[in-house]
Amino acid sequence: MGYSSLPWWLATTACSPPDASPPGRLAFLFLSPCPQRALLAALDLLFLLAALALSLRARFYRRPTTGSLDLNHHAREREPLLAKPTTTDDQAALPRHGKSFRHGLALAASAVHAAASFVLLVLALLLLRGRAPWFAAECAFLAAHAVAHLAAAGVVAAEKKAARDVHPVHLRLFWLGTGAFAALFSGCAAARYAAGEPVLPDDPLAFAWLVLSLPLLYFSVTGSTGLGDTAATGASDDHAAAAEETYATASWISLATFGWINPLIAKGSRATLAADDVPLVAPADTAEVAYALFVSNWPAPAPGSKAKRPVLTALLRSFWPQFLLTAVLGLAHLSVMYVGPSLVDRFVKFVRRGGEVTEGLQLVAVLLVGKAAETLASHHYDFQGQKLGMHIHAALLSAVYRKSLRLSTGARRAHGAGAIVNYMEVDAEEVANVAHQLHDLWLMPLQIAVALALLYTHLGPAVLTAVAAIAVVTVVVAFANKLNLEYQFKFLGKRDERMKAITELLNYIRVIKLQAWEETFGAKIRKLREEELGWLAKSMYFMCANTVVLWSGPLAMTVLVFGTCVLTGVELDAGKVFTATAFFHMLDGPMQSFPEAIAAVTQATVSLGRLDRYLLDAELDDLAVERVDDSSIGDVVVVVHDGVFAWDVRGKMDSPEGEGEDEEDDNCDNGDSEEEEKDVEGTPVLETVLKGINMEVRRGELVAVVGTVGSGKSSLLSCILGEMEKVSGTVRVCGSTAYVAQTAWIQNGTIQENILFGQQMHAERYKEVIRSCCLEKDLEMMEFGDQTEIGERGINLSGGQKQRIQLARAVYQNCDIYLLDDIFSAVDAHTGSIIFKECLRGTLKGKTIILVTHQVDFLHNVNNIFVMRDGMIAQSGKYDELLEAGSDFATLVAAHDSSMELVEQSQQVERTEHPQPAAIVKIPSRRSRSIGKGEKVVVAPHIDAATSKIIQEEERESGQVSWRVYKLYLTEAWGWWGVVFMLAFAVVWQCSDMASDYWLSYQTSGGIPFNPSLFIGVYVAIAGFSMVLEVIKTLIETILGLQTAQIFFKKMFDSILHAPMSFFDTTPSGRILSRASSDQTTIDVVLAFFVGLTISMYVSVLSNIIVTCQVAWPSVIAVIPLLLLNIWYRNRYLATSRELTRLEGVTSAPVIDHFSETVLGATTIRCFKKEEEFFQENLDRINSSLRMNFHNYAANEWLGFRLELIGTLLLSITAFLMITLPSNFIKKEFVGMSLSYGLSLNSLVYFAISTSCMLENEMVAVERVNQFSTLPSEVAWEIEDNLPSPNWPTHGDIDIKDLKVRYRPNTPLILKGINLSISGGEKIGVVGRTGSGKSTLIQALFRLVEPAEGKMIIDGIDICTLGLHDLRSRFGIIPQEPVLFEGTIRNNIDPIGQYSDAEIWQALERCQLKEVVVSKPEKLDAPVADSGENWSVGQRQLLCLGRVILKHTQILFMDEATASVDSQTDATIQKITRQEFSSCTIISIAHRIPTVMDCDRVLVLDAGLVKEFDAPSRLIEQHSLFGEMVQEYANRSSGL
Repeated sequence: MGYSSLPWWLATTACSPPDASPPGRLAFLFLSPCPQRALLAALDLLFLLAALALSLRARFYRRPTTGSLDLNHHAREREPLLAKPTTTDDQAALPRHGKSFRHGLALAASAVHAAASFVLLVLALLLLRGRAPWFAAECAFLAAHAVAHLAAAGVVAAEKKAARDVHPVHLRLFWLGTGAFAALFSGCAAARYAAGEPVLPDDPLAFAWLVLSLPLLYFSVTGSTGLGDTAATGASDDHAAAAEETYATASWISLATFGWINPLIAKGSRATLAADDVPLVAPADTAEVAYALFVSNWPAPAPGSKAKRPVLTALLRSFWPQFLLTAVLGLAHLSVMYVGPSLVDRFVKFVRRGGEVTEGLQLVAVLLVGKAAETLASHHYDFQGQKLGMHIHAALLSAVYRKSLRLSTGARRAHGAGAIVNYMEVDAEEVANVAHQLHDLWLMPLQIAVALALLYTHLGPAVLTAVAAIAVVTVVVAFANKLNLEYQFKFLGKRDERMKAITELLNYIRVIKLQAWEETFGAKIRKLREEELGWLAKSMYFMCANTVVLWSGPLAMTVLVFGTCVLTGVELDAGKVFTATAFFHMLDGPMQSFPEAIAAVTQATVSLGRLDRYLLDAELDDLAVERVDDSSIGDVVVVVHDGVFAWDVRGKMDSPEGEGEDEEDDNCDNGDSEEEEKDVEGTPVLETVLKGINMEVRRGELVAVVGTVGSGKSSLLSCILGEMEKVSGTVRVCGSTAYVAQTAWIQNGTIQENILFGQQMHAERYKEVIRSCCLEKDLEMMEFGDQTEIGERGINLSGGQKQRIQLARAVYQNCDIYLLDDIFSAVDAHTGSIIFKECLRGTLKGKTIILVTHQVDFLHNVNNIFVMRDGMIAQSGKYDELLEAGSDFATLVAAHDSSMELVEQSQQVERTEHPQPAAIVKIPSRRSRSIGKGEKVVVAPHIDAATSKIIQEEERESGQVSWRVYKLYLTEAWGWWGVVFMLAFAVVWQCSDMASDYWLSYQTSGGIPFNPSLFIGVYVAIAGFSMVLEVIKTLIETILGLQTAQIFFKKMFDSILHAPMSFFDTTPSGRILSRASSDQTTIDVVLAFFVGLTISMYVSVLSNIIVTCQVAWPSVIAVIPLLLLNIWYRNRYLATSRELTRLEGVTSAPVIDHFSETVLGATTIRCFKKEEEFFQENLDRINSSLRMNFHNYAANEWLGFRLELIGTLLLSITAFLMITLPSNFIKKEFVGMSLSYGLSLNSLVYFAISTSCMLENEMVAVERVNQFSTLPSEVAWEIEDNLPSPNWPTHGDIDIKDLKVRYRPNTPLILKGINLSISGGEKIGVVGRTGSGKSTLIQALFRLVEPAEGKMIIDGIDICTLGLHDLRSRFGIIPQEPVLFEGTIRNNIDPIGQYSDAEIWQALERCQLKEVVVSKPEKLDAPVADSGENWSVGQRQLLCLGRVILKHTQILFMDEATASVDSQTDATIQKITRQEFSSCTIISIAHRIPTVMDCDRVLVLDAGLVKEFDAPSRLIEQHSLFGEMVQEYANRSSGL
C-alpha cells in the first residue's frame, strides 16, 4: 500500500484493528468504514428488539384478564349511548390537512429508507460478491437496515389508528441514531474525498443517505405525529393539565434546564394561547406577597420628620435574599466565562506541533464543560434578576394603587391623574428593571480585572495599555450618559405632558366634537409631540455616539496592545493574537452594560424620588371625623361643632393668596424639571371654604341643605365624609355612611354589578331598590335589562340614568346615614317626585338623610333645612320658620314661586276638565308599566349581532406578526431605499471588521517575513475605516427610526381624532392611552435600535459561520443539522412568546383602566368602605399581568439556554475535528481565528435569534398602533363642494322628516321616526321621561350619531350633506355635564383664541361670572384645575353659558343646562338666554317644568317617538301627557 496522507484508521477497510494505542482503537471503532457499519447494524437490531417487545406487551395487555382493570372498558361505560353530533369546534379539532401531511412524510421517509436499503442489498449481492474486503459485513448491515426501517414504517402506520400525539420514544431514538450515523459517515467520506482516497461506491452514497436522514432527524427532535394534536378529548386535556409541571412543582433538573415551561411552549406552538392556558404564578411570586413584604419593611420615620428614601429602604429590606442570589449567580458566571478564550493558545499550539489524541480530547472536554457551565450560570443569573424585578414591580404597583385610595384631595390634584398613571406605568417599571442591572456596576470592573490578569500571562506588560482604552471609553460613555440623562428627563417630562393632554382630550371628547374643537386640541398635542421628539432625537444621537464608542473600544484595545507588543519586541503568533481578540470581544458585553447600568441607575434614582414624594404625600386624616360604628348610641347621629374646613389648593399656579388648584398651566415653562418636582412636593396650601359650621342631625331625620351656586353645599357633605382638611372643630358620625355624588361615578361593568357594588344578591331587596329608584322602565327598554354593560364613565347612559343607578347603588348598600348631593338635578319632575316618595320617604324611611338640593318643592316635607351662604350656615330650621325669618331662604323661595306662576295659571285651566281630543295619544300611567303589568314598551326587534357588551374585548392579532407589519415599519419613511441602505452598510461594515482579522491571521501565520510598521499601519487603517462606517450606519438607523416613529404617531393620532363618537363609546380610554404611551414609546426608542441591530447580528452570524467552516470545512456537516435545530427551537419559542407578549399588553391595560376609574371614584369608594375590595381587584389584575410577564421571561431563558448549548456543541465538534482531522485538511494559520470566531458564534447565534424574537415581540407595538391608525373615520370635517354660506343658518328653520337613529349597527333604534317642523326664532322645550331620546335628538342634529333613516333640513340645507365642522361650529350648545379643561378662564371660555379680552369680559358679565373672575388676582388667567374641580358645578355651567354668548349662533341647544343650579340661578340663566338669544331658535331639554313653560311650543318625547308637540297652554287645556307632568310638578309639594 502506497503512502497515504490520511490517518490509518480513516483509510483502512479492515474489519479488525491492528495493534494500536487506546485512542487509536477508539478512532478505528468510530471512524473506520467497517466498524461504523457494525455499530449501525447494532442500532438497527436494538430497535427491532424494542419494537418486538413493545408489540408483544401491547398484545398481552389487550386481552382482559380477570380482576384486571380495563381502563378503556370503564371509559366506554361512561360514554353516552347516542354519540354527540359533531360541532364546528369538534371539526376544527380534527387533524388538519397540514398535520396529516406531516404524518405521511414520516411514513414515506421510513419507507424510502427501507426500499433504498433493499435495492442496495440486491445490488451488493449481484455486483460486489468477492470484491469488497468487508462484503459480508456490508450485506448484513444493509439487511438489518432494511428490516429495521420497514419495522419503523409499520410503527408509524399504526400511529394513525391509535391517533397518537407523539412518536414513541424507541422510534425517535432510532431515528436520532440513524441521523447521527449519517452525519458521521458523511464526515468521514468528505475527509477521504479531500485526501483523494474515496471508498467507492460507499462514500458518494453516504452523502445521499445524509440527505434522506434529515427528515427523520427533524421528526425525532419534534416528536409530534401531527395526528392527535388537537383531537384529544376534554378529559385527557384536563388530566394533562392536572399533571402539568409548573415552576412551583418542578424538579431541580427541570428548574435547571427550564424544562418546566415545556408544556406551555408545546401548547403555544400547537394553538394560539389564551389567557387561561398560562399557569398561575407560584404563591410566593404573587402581588399579595410582594406588597405585604414591602409594607412590613416600610421604614418608620423619626418623630417630626419624613423618612429618607423610604422606597429604596423598603425594597432593600424586602428583597435582599433574591438580590444576594443574583449576585452569587453573577460571580459563578464570571468564574467560567473565560475558559474558552484561555484555551485558544493551547489549541493553536496543539495543532501546530501535533500531540496525543488524549490531550486533544481533554482540551475539547474542558471547552465543552466550561461553555456549558457558563450557559447555565448566565441564564439563571438573568432569570433570577428578572424575577426579582417582577416582585419589585408588583410591590410598587400595589403600593401606588393603595396610596391613591388614601391620598388627600389636594395631593391628588397636585399630582394629577396623568402623573399618577405614569408612576404606575413608567416609574415603577424603571425601578423594577434596574434591580437586575445594579450588579453590572461591580461585575464589570471585576470582569475586566480578571480578563487583564489572564491576558497578562500571554502578552506581558503590553496588556496594561488596554486599561487606558477602557478608562477613556468608560469616562466618555459616563459623561455622555450624564448629558443624555438630562435629555431623557426632558423627554419624559414632555411625554407626561402629552399623555396628560391626550387623557383630557379622551375624557371630554364628546364636548370637543360638539364644539368642533378637534383641531385646537389636536394642535396642542401635536406641538407637545414635536417638543417631545426634539428631546428624544438629542437623546438618541447621544446613544448613537455611545454605541460607536463602545463598539470601537475592543478595536482600539487591540490596536494599542498589538502596537505596544511590536514596539517592545514581544513576539506575536496566531495563538497570542487570537487569544487577545477573544478576550477583547468578551469585554464588549461588560463595557456596554456598565454605562447602560449607570444610566439606568440614574434614571431609577429619579423615579425613586418621584415615588418617594408621592408615597409620602398628604393622606386623609382618619381622625378628622370621629366615627362610631354603632348607630344606636344616642339620638344625634351627625354632629359638626365649631367646624372650620379648608381645601388643599396646591397647584402649578399658586397665587399669593393660595388660590387655584391647577396642576400645570400651558403657558408656564416646564423646562425646569426641578421646579416641577418641588411644586408637587410642596406642603398643603389651605384655602378656608367652610367657617363656623355648627349642625346636628338626629337619627331618622331627613334634612335639606340649600343655597345659591358656590355657597358651599357640596363642601359641607365633604367635611362630614372627612374629605376636607379640618382646621378646627369636631365632627362626629354614628353609623355607616352612603354617598351619592353630584357628578355621577359609574364603573365599567353591568348595571347589576354597579348596583350590587360587591354585595350579595337578594332578589326581593334588589327589585324593591330598582322600583324605588324608577329604573324599571329603563331596564325594560334596554335589550339586556340589568345585564347591559355600561361603557367607561357611564358613557352609554343618560345623565338621569347615571344618577339613578348610583342612587340605587347607595340604597342597596343599606347604610345608616345617606349623604345625597343634588340627586334630582338630572331627573325629570315626575321621576323626581316618585324617587322622593318611594325612595327617600319609602325604602329609606327611618334612615338619616342629608340632602343637598335646589328643588324648593320638596322642602315642605323635610325635618330641618340648612341654608348656606359664603361657606357658612346662614339659617337653619323648618320651612315655615325660615320663611317667616326672611333673608336668604325667602329669596330662594321667591325665585321658585315666580317660576311657578305659569304652572299655577295652567292649573286653573285644567280644573275645567276638557274632553280628551282624539289627536292626543293616551299613555297608560307609569305604574302600569312595571314589569309584567299593563302595556309593554315595544322594543325594536332583536338584531342578530346584538350583544349586551358595549366594551368589546380588546382586539388582538394572533399567530405570526405578518410580514406586512415589518414592511409597513421598514418602508414607512424612505420606502425600500431605507432597507437597502441599512443592509448595504451592515454588509460593508462586517466585511471591514473581518478584513482586520484576516490581516492578523495572514501576518502571524509565520509563512511571511513580519514587518511591524506595515502590520500596525494596515491594521489601524482598516480599524479607522470600520469606525467611520459604524458612525454612518448608526446615524442612518437612528434618523430612519425617528422619522418612522413620528409618521406612526401622526397617523394614529389623526385617525383617533377623526374617529366617530361610537368608537369612544365602545373603547376604554386605557386601551387608547396604552397605545399612545407604551406602544408609541416602543416605536420611538426600542424599534429604532432593534431593527438595525437585528440586521447587523444576522450578517455577523453568516460571516462567522463562513469563517469557521472555511478554516475547518468538515464542520459544515455539523452546522446544517444544528442550524435546523436552532430554527426549530426559535419557531417553537416564538409562537408562545409572541402570544405571551400580546397577552401582556392585553392584561396590563386593565390595571391602568381600573386605576383611572378608582381615582375618579375615590370619595365614593372610601365612603362605602370598599377600599379592601378595590385593592383586591387591583391585586388580581396585577397577578394576571404578572403571569404573562413571568412566563415570558422563562420562555426567553428556555430558548437562550438551548441555543447556547447548541452553539457550544457546534464549537466542540469544530474543535474535535481540528484535533482529529489530518493536517492537510486544516489551514493551521487560521486555527486561532476559527476558534476565536467559534467562541463568539456560540453567543452570537443566541443574540441574533433572541434579538430577532425580541424584535418580533416589539413589532406587536407597530401592529397595535396600526390597528388604531386605520379606524373608520367620521364624515369629513369640511366638504369643499358643499360649503354653507358664512352666515348660515340665517333664520334657524328646522325640518325633521322621519328621523330614525340607532347608536351602533348592532343596537335597537333609539329614535323611531321623528317628524318635526320648527320655525326660525321659536323657543322649543323638549320634555320626556329619562331615556326617552331627548339627548339623542340633539346628538342626531349635531351628527354625533348619523341617522339610520330620514332627513334633517336647516334653512333649506340637508345637514347630512355638510362637513361636520361646518355644521357643528354654526350651533351653540350648553351640554348636560358642564365641562372645563385644565388651564385658565381665558382658554376655557375661548379655546380657539378668536375673541378679544374686551369681548370675553363682556360675555363673563352677561353670564354673571365677572365679579368672581375680577376677584381673582390673575383675572382671565385665573387657574382652572383638572375637570374644573376648583369651581362649583353651578359656576362651571355659567362658564359654559359664557362660551355660547361669546359665540352667538342662530341656533342654540340647551341639554338640561340648568340641571345643577338652584331656582334663582336657573331663572337667571333663562333670563340671560331670553335677552341674548331673543331672535334665535332655542331647543331646550329640561326636567324642570317652569323652564319650558314660557317656550313657544313643547315637544313631548316618549320611547323615541313624538307624543305631543304644541304650545304649552294648549297642551295643558287638553288632557295630555304634558298636562299630567305639569299637574304632577305643581302637586308634588303638597302630594308628598
